Amino acid sequence: MSSPVFPSLWRPLWRHNYLPRGVLQLPESTVLELKNITKSYFGVTVLKGINLSVKPGEIHAIVGENGAGKSTLMNLIFGMPVIHETGGFEGDILMDGQPVKISSPRQAMELGIGMVHQEFMLIPGFTITENIKLNREITKPNLASKVLGSGLETLDFPAMRKDSRQALEKLGLAIDESTFVSRLPVGYMQFVEIAREIDKKNARLIVFDEPTAVLAESEADQLIAAMKRLAEQGIAILFITHRLDEVMACSDTISILRDGELVKTLTRNETSVGEIAELMVGRKLERSPLPGRATEPSDEDLILELKDFRVEMPGERVRGLNLKVRRGEILGIGGLAGQGKVGIANGVMGLYPASGHVIKDGVELRLNDPKAALEAKMAFVSEDRRGVGLLLDESIAVNIVLTSIETQNKFLRWTILPGVRLLDQKAVHDYTLKIIKDLDIRCTGPNQPVRRLSGGNQQKVCLARAFSLHPEILWVSEPTRGIDIGAKQLVLDLLVQFNRKYGMTIIMTSSELNELRRICDRIALVYKGKVAGILKPDASDRDFGLMIAGKQLAKEVG
Repeated sequence: MSSPVFPSLWRPLWRHNYLPRGVLQLPESTVLELKNITKSYFGVTVLKGINLSVKPGEIHAIVGENGAGKSTLMNLIFGMPVIHETGGFEGDILMDGQPVKISSPRQAMELGIGMVHQEFMLIPGFTITENIKLNREITKPNLASKVLGSGLETLDFPAMRKDSRQALEKLGLAIDESTFVSRLPVGYMQFVEIAREIDKKNARLIVFDEPTAVLAESEADQLIAAMKRLAEQGIAILFITHRLDEVMACSDTISILRDGELVKTLTRNETSVGEIAELMVGRKLERSPLPGRATEPSDEDLILELKDFRVEMPGERVRGLNLKVRRGEILGIGGLAGQGKVGIANGVMGLYPASGHVIKDGVELRLNDPKAALEAKMAFVSEDRRGVGLLLDESIAVNIVLTSIETQNKFLRWTILPGVRLLDQKAVHDYTLKIIKDLDIRCTGPNQPVRRLSGGNQQKVCLARAFSLHPEILWVSEPTRGIDIGAKQLVLDLLVQFNRKYGMTIIMTSSELNELRRICDRIALVYKGKVAGILKPDASDRDFGLMIAGKQLAKEVG
């Protein structure tokens, strides 16, 4: 095993700040400073002139809705390749007041910046010690190395285990450092990720990207306590989280991002969960009058009910959710990432293991069976458009009609042979031409491969396939993800059209709260796998922010 050695950056003691906060710490000193940071992806600006600074020993929380720019900002600080492969960024990064160029994670680490990623970066077949010391292995000389050079030195396992034990103890983790990572619970894997960053001798700033997302409540408390201990040693922490209670429990400073802009930076003592929530979601509500209906949805006419519904979808678990859906409404399902909103539709449609009760029109649905869901006249447009929703190398026509052929025997014609049916090519062609026109799918014709369409037109093909099933309930998950602003409006208009013209009940899951508020009759907010409450789209920003953060309102409106 190779043992590359990263150069150690010597600094005076007051700069290293391995001392309690307030001791030998200059009021104006900063570990990291961002000046006018702007970043665009393919013409879309996702960070807009961000100015932010972090002091030694400070826990600085970065909060915001999904898509606010938090992850992009952290990737930029850590020099992730995605930033530089897409044109880099504008603005300056300073450390100790001096401009630095961070074009790779290795450069970030050499400067003393560590990052605990939301997705694990561990090797399951290695022990805890081997993962913590990877690429920073401690070696010891032997007879061969003394003669032939240091490249033949052997690993000093006792010294590495000692370092690993010290890092784990800082986190309060009582576990054998020789344990294989593959045998650890998910929560413990997160602690190993953090221990690896703590073990780096020149660690000055650690970025925590949603570190408690996979942790149980007791483990999250333990992690927060460990973060405070690290800060007391002078290590600066950037803490990315959706859990506002955790922000108030440990942060010194809180910066709120919204739509790529830094809305406000506050100290913990001068703000509250309510104010933070309102700043996160507060924006002008763009809700134009929607077409009327012949019959308005009623609480007395339910089309669907979920009772104690549970879904084992990694990262989006549903944990005993209860929800009632009114016939003919557009119901929005919102909430922060990882809280379970995406798991609901995937569980109902049988794509992930589910339990509990799903009752449609008074009849209980057989779970974990996609065919049963389709037979119950439900259709689904997945959030994973390219991975699940489309056959990218097939034609538009095939993508639109395939599910109808397989589940409803549509577009087939009888032959002279008993029981034998063949594809009716003319019916497929005529139907595809009609739906291309109706949904305004911009293409060269029914035979164009879906791969060659824009994201917005690919999404229209997904909707066309679902519409071809003539469902009574249409589940759509993240329908506007990854498409441009103009295409987003067209997709939203189509959902309203399906609902108003055909009486289709729409259940729309989205991270874009503003879009839910524009077209939905009611919005259910999901927190920790359950419905935190249901609001009307014109409820206050504060109410939405609080409920997204899991706070029960005195009175729900829904």
